[in-house]
Amino acid sequence: MNVRHKFLILGANGQLGKQFKIELRERGFTFEAPEERECDLTDSTGLEQTVKRLAPTVIINCAAYNAVEEAEKKPDLAYLVNGKAVENLAQVCGRNRVFLIHYSSDYVFDGQKKELYGEDDSTNPLNVYGKSKLAGEKAVQEQLRDFLLFRTSWVYGDGTQNFIHKLLLWAASNKELKLSDDEVSVPTSTKDLASVTLQALEEGLTGLFHLTNSGRASRYEWGKFVLEQLGRDNAVAPVPMNSFPSAVQRPAFTAMSNQAIEKALGIKIPSWQTACSNYLSVRRDPALTGKR
Repeated sequence: MNVRHKFLILGANGQLGKQFKIELRERGFTFEAPEERECDLTDSTGLEQTVKRLAPTVIINCAAYNAVEEAEKKPDLAYLVNGKAVENLAQVCGRNRVFLIHYSSDYVFDGQKKELYGEDDSTNPLNVYGKSKLAGEKAVQEQLRDFLLFRTSWVYGDGTQNFIHKLLLWAASNKELKLSDDEVSVPTSTKDLASVTLQALEEGLTGLFHLTNSGRASRYEWGKFVLEQLGRDNAVAPVPMNSFPSAVQRPAFTAMSNQAIEKALGIKIPSWQTACSNYLSVRRDPALTGKR
């Protein structure tokens, strides 16, 4: 990067935050990655004090309330973290002239399109989580003129709050697995997510972009791919989403097109299969060790 930014990572212990720490360290950038108790996103006064003290030029907000099921039971908490706190953060960034990078979700869509969603497609979230993330999007766009806002989907990386980790725990104790074949989106690696984000910052991009790996997959296709890559012999059966009772209404198809960000940067983002294969070869997740 031409500008020697100083970064503040919020949500630094999550899987995306961890990846940013790796990426920034490798690039030799100065960054702060405070613990949540040291920099609570919901504490607007404390947040502003932290920003003034650390004086970052860029804040990367990886913090979010991502518990989709729990959000239905605790909507106030979901809206606080994903909506109101993001509004406060955007205001703090505006007052202190800090560039904000924020992440949203494919769940802002209702899944009715059946083709890849573009940035200009209408939003219509079906559940509390999606609605709270959309509230955060609107807050950023209303409070700031220059920012980077990325919608992403099915994120996985160094952590346990992702589909791959849960799949492998399930596979370790079940010879036969059932995965939905009518729930479709784009598995997205934190490595590509962080790398493209930093490239977009370097190139001076601003605005809303969809940032995922390329292609699309059902939960069944993704799960089957992971198990085959690792040489597991579990039997995997495709079933409809409604085979798994849930209090949450989930959109069936939320795969997004990444063509706008690819075109803006002149790059080709790896397919979800390539990214997933690369991740599995590293095997940071303890659930990835050993074969049955």
